[in-house]
Amino acid sequence: MRRLILVLALLTAQAARADDLLQVWAQARAADPLLRQAAAFNGAQEAASREARAALLPQWSLQSSEERENGGGGRTRTTTSSLSQPLFDLAALRAWDASRSDASAQSARLAAAEQAARARVAEAYFGLLSAQAQLATARANEEAFDRQVKEAETRFQSGLSAQVEADQSRAYRELARGNTLAAEANLADAREALAQLTGAAPAALQPLRRDLTAQPLPDDAEAWAQRALQANPELRALQLDVQASEQRISAARAGHLPTLSVGVDTNRRRGDGVSAFDASRTPTTVGVRLTVPLFAGGAVAAASDRAGFQRDAAREQLEASRRAVLREVRAQHLAVGQGEAQLRSTQVAVQAAERALEATRTGLTLGTRSTTDLLLAIQTLAGAQNAQTQARHRHVLALLALHQAAGSLGDTELATVNALLEKN
Repeated sequence: MRRLILVLALLTAQAARADDLLQVWAQARAADPLLRQAAAFNGAQEAASREARAALLPQWSLQSSEERENGGGGRTRTTTSSLSQPLFDLAALRAWDASRSDASAQSARLAAAEQAARARVAEAYFGLLSAQAQLATARANEEAFDRQVKEAETRFQSGLSAQVEADQSRAYRELARGNTLAAEANLADAREALAQLTGAAPAALQPLRRDLTAQPLPDDAEAWAQRALQANPELRALQLDVQASEQRISAARAGHLPTLSVGVDTNRRRGDGVSAFDASRTPTTVGVRLTVPLFAGGAVAAASDRAGFQRDAAREQLEASRRAVLREVRAQHLAVGQGEAQLRSTQVAVQAAERALEATRTGLTLGTRSTTDLLLAIQTLAGAQNAQTQARHRHVLALLALHQAAGSLGDTELATVNALLEKN
């Protein structure tokens, strides 16, 4: 019996444990379809690079044919082996270079997808915590209004107040009930948002510590901006796209150039129509082939023009993304920098609202404050509590978003935020 009780206690303790940010990230990393899709794209591009390289490697083919004479005559079987090795093919070489640049760009996009997945997990994690806090506040607000309704009805029945006070309290309670229903729907959606990443219903989550303080930044905004220009994987991928486009221009223009290859061909014939002399030998031909393209109907010029336009489009996309990244870095740096002031102001607001509510309750008992004052005080406290929760979550999310824009959102950064959570 003691062992059974001990096992049940251990199972209950494990079930009561809440997941932290790193645990949720581990679940999402194994189950997020977008991350797996990026990995598949990366693998496909690596295979495409190997496929482009194959045009520069030896090519070997074997062909066999059989001929029969009309009227049931003899038959002849011919087997031909062809082995060739390109010696000079600038178009194929430049195409391989472009394919390798594409593979590097896709690797950078995979790194960007991993960072974006970390950011999505953090947003869903703290989004669920925010929804839970919002629902808790809404329910507490509704319960406070409900108590006020009961008190107003008691005073009215005792002849100490008018019916209007009870009606006003009831109106505030029903409005608060609407807020509670909206918060419940928001919480359900937040749960689904996290389940979308992990593939499973979310467990209990560890919240931020109540003594959370603003996280300082070691560098200024411009230092972070320069870091983003160097390390942001999406920008790196777009730079490689431009490089690949340049290489495709070279490959298209090389369509006018001659190609040179060496080949070894063997031809063996057997059958009724083949003489004994021919059947006893296998002719082998070794030669160097020079191919000079003369006219292709304008295809080479059109391919060069197309590659040039694609290069121009890649350059413009790179510039647009560069500006967007710089804007994001500066915006998130400002958001993190303002975190300390927001955390401090919301804490002061909650403390002031709590004192104001207590004073209003006392004033209502003494007859110096009205029911309307009390209802407004309850609403003010609920709003201050929500603002404090949102400020705490916005601060850590802005810090992670800044690292993502700078290209440095890794497991270390998630672990730093994870250390700010309450432990089981």
